[in-house]
This record gives sequence, structure tokens and C-alpha cells, in this order.
Amino acid sequence: MKFNSRLLVVWLVLAALTVSYLWIDHSADGSLRSNVVVTSSVIVIALIKVRIIFREFMEVRQAPALLCRLTDAWVLLIAAGLFGSYFVGLALR
Repeated sequence: MKFNSRLLVVWLVLAALTVSYLWIDHSADGSLRSNVVVTSSVIVIALIKVRIIFREFMEVRQAPALLCRLTDAWVLLIAAGLFGSYFVGLALR
């Protein structure tokens, strides 16, 4: 089995993003808090993780340019859907 340091670095970045989500989500007293900044940050972190997974683990990095653009467009479409749903929900609440 060949050791791939690039995948180790990518995995560490993904783990760090997950830990940063946990850090953002909890206040100093340990209680959960929810506001626009926290929710938006969590959505952005999730989208960054999805893009990294596309590029590194699904090997889109070496794919044709069209596939790279399509996966980026998919991430942007999902981002628009998530943010749109969240902010429309806030407005209706």
C-alpha cells in the first residue's frame, strides 16, 4: 500500500473544518446557539468540504474541464438553494 501524503493533508483539512464547525456551534458555556452568522458559516464549511471531496476523493481534479465546471456549478446551485431556503424561512418566521 502506497502512502499518499496529499490525501492525508486533505483528510486533515476536512477534519479541521469539522472541528471548526463544532467550535462555531457551541458558546463558551457549552450551550448550542443559533443565529444567521453561525448557520451561514456552517453552510459555507459544508460546501467547502463538498468541493474538496469532489476534487480529491472523487478525482475530479484530473477530470476534463467541463466536469470540473459542472461540479463547481452544482456546489453553487446547492449553496443558492440552502441559503435561499434559510433566508426565506427566516423571513416567513
